[in-house]
Amino acid sequence: MEGEAYSIHTDCAIISEHMKAQEACIQIQRTESQNQNESMGCGTGWDGIQCWPRAELGQVVNLSCADILPLLTHTQGYVFRNCTKDGWSDVHPAYNVACDFGDEPEYEMSYFSTFRRVYTAGYATSLVSLISAIFVFAAFRKFHCTRNYIHINLFASFILRATAVFIKDAVLFTDETLDHCFMSTIACKSAVAFFQFCILANYFWLLVEGVYLQSLLALTFVSQSKYFWWYIFTGWGVPSIVLTIWVISRNFYDNRGCWDDTENPFIWWIIKGPITASLLVNFLIFVNVMRILVQKLRSPAVGGSDTGNFMRLAKSTLFLIPLFGMHYTVFAFLPEDTGGEARLYIELGLGSFQGFVVALLYCFLNGEVQAELKRRLYKWHTQNRLSPTRHRVTLTQISILEKADAQMVAPCPAGVTPI
Repeated sequence: MEGEAYSIHTDCAIISEHMKAQEACIQIQRTESQNQNESMGCGTGWDGIQCWPRAELGQVVNLSCADILPLLTHTQGYVFRNCTKDGWSDVHPAYNVACDFGDEPEYEMSYFSTFRRVYTAGYATSLVSLISAIFVFAAFRKFHCTRNYIHINLFASFILRATAVFIKDAVLFTDETLDHCFMSTIACKSAVAFFQFCILANYFWLLVEGVYLQSLLALTFVSQSKYFWWYIFTGWGVPSIVLTIWVISRNFYDNRGCWDDTENPFIWWIIKGPITASLLVNFLIFVNVMRILVQKLRSPAVGGSDTGNFMRLAKSTLFLIPLFGMHYTVFAFLPEDTGGEARLYIELGLGSFQGFVVALLYCFLNGEVQAELKRRLYKWHTQNRLSPTRHRVTLTQISILEKADAQMVAPCPAGVTPI
């Protein structure tokens, strides 16, 4: 699922792990201080970076760099301390020499700054294309039907998703003087809650698209318009209910920070559970739709060469993957810490452009939309070039042709899958 929403920020994760280690070390020190039978030696000690376990006099203790802030270093070096009669010796070699994390924070900041620019460009591109697509579907009466109403709602959920990302980044990360790791304001909690709602709505509208397509294939002669309000409830109502439960749970049981962490599994699954379920259902629908398409392409009535049918099937598959959100299933059922960088690229990098791809495939590359836009452009171009007298005559002719065309062409084609 979406990388920027579903894991704690890298900087905050480092600080959080550091504080947990320090607290655990202090707890061990308290336990040792209460035990009066401890022999001579060096007690457990915190040096500001790592907790050194209790050692006997003269004992040399070594710690692996892999165990020291694992989010900050990936080297296999070691640091050593000796327990002397005067206490612990200095760390040798120094942390920045042995563990080689002196330049790592700058690299991480540069990496995430670059990646943030990539997904910002992706969401901005998606916003422009989605708003344009909604305008096209809304402006022309020919495209007013249940199928396109569902598309419009899906486009709107993508728009909200992109907007929520910009709002969350602005509230949490724009002011570099603020410590966003420990910020806990109504503004930042509201931004994260709105973001979670938009993510939920987007996934559920992807589910609605899958259910609608499945119902078209399975229930050919059933009117879909009577189910439209059920689709609305699924796409907007269910996410609202889930978010309300999540907000109440966080407020009463885990009201820390800006609610942008996933450390409490029970509360986190209030969000992740419905999203994972929607992806599972969509995956099953996707497999079933592909099965139906294969059967149709193998039918003698379809005809054509095997190569041609394969190309049509491949084209249909590519069209359905972004509509069903199939790229999200790669990590949907894996632990949150699995494949960190790959998860970022697939879920955040590719996900930011998903709205643009969906608008492109289901609006701007649609043959009916292109034909209608060309016809309107031709009409506008013809009107501007004619003289006033010929203009009136031509307008009358165009009006008659439009009425005839409206009677001959269905207001919204029933076809969904472009094969």
